[in-house]
Amino acid sequence: MSKRRLEGKVAIITGAASGIGAETVKTFVENGAFVVIADVNDELGHQVANSIGLEKVSYHHCDVRNEKQVEEVVAFTLEKYGSLDIMFSNVGVPGPLASILEFDLNKFDNTMAVNVRGSAATIKHAARAMVERKIRGSIICTASVAGSVAGCAGHDYTSSKHGLIGLVRSTCSELGAYGIRVNSISPYAVATPLACRGLDMKVSEVEAIGNDYANLKGITLKTTHIAETALFLASDESAYISGHNLVVDGGFSVINQCLPSIKK
Repeated sequence: MSKRRLEGKVAIITGAASGIGAETVKTFVENGAFVVIADVNDELGHQVANSIGLEKVSYHHCDVRNEKQVEEVVAFTLEKYGSLDIMFSNVGVPGPLASILEFDLNKFDNTMAVNVRGSAATIKHAARAMVERKIRGSIICTASVAGSVAGCAGHDYTSSKHGLIGLVRSTCSELGAYGIRVNSISPYAVATPLACRGLDMKVSEVEAIGNDYANLKGITLKTTHIAETALFLASDESAYISGHNLVVDGGFSVINQCLPSIKK
């Protein structure tokens, strides 16, 4: 049996009741971690925790737009497990696909409140706990290819993910002094329940569109791929990686989609 890469570590994963978050809970536990699921969907969150095992997983209600609730989930984790080694700020909302000419600024505010302000709150309170206990922790945020290129998501989502990557880089510059690493993951299209609801499509339909526009052919991006990436950034295998935006997009964001492919 190979060495478990997070043996004895304690992690909080926000937005972990489904999708990438739920898959990452499983992956972290399989690698020896204790995990707290932080989400607003209590029923689904408890289901995930129960399905994996309550000896390794706990659920705590947390709306990241409410800083007090973020502070409380960190306090709960410290009280229950005595440490906080990993914060995976994964929760996010897609926001509407609306023209700037018809832009709803109230919806924009909500997207920013979850995707940027919520991540700022999780980084803040995780870092406080790590600094106080002298833990050389790992903080990871789920960004998006929309944080690197425009035109593949709505204006508010694109803006929020650009802002999130900036927040990761900025906080990395401060927290490095304490041995705390801050990184982000930028996935290409993944057919999560959130994405399917936002697009009003089935998993197969979202994956088909993603495959059509993908640069890397012959493989469909799944939640397991992102969970494995989070595992790498949470583990000691990435011990000297900080301030990095790890793009998991098969090359999508580095090619010019307007130019025809060169075939021999």
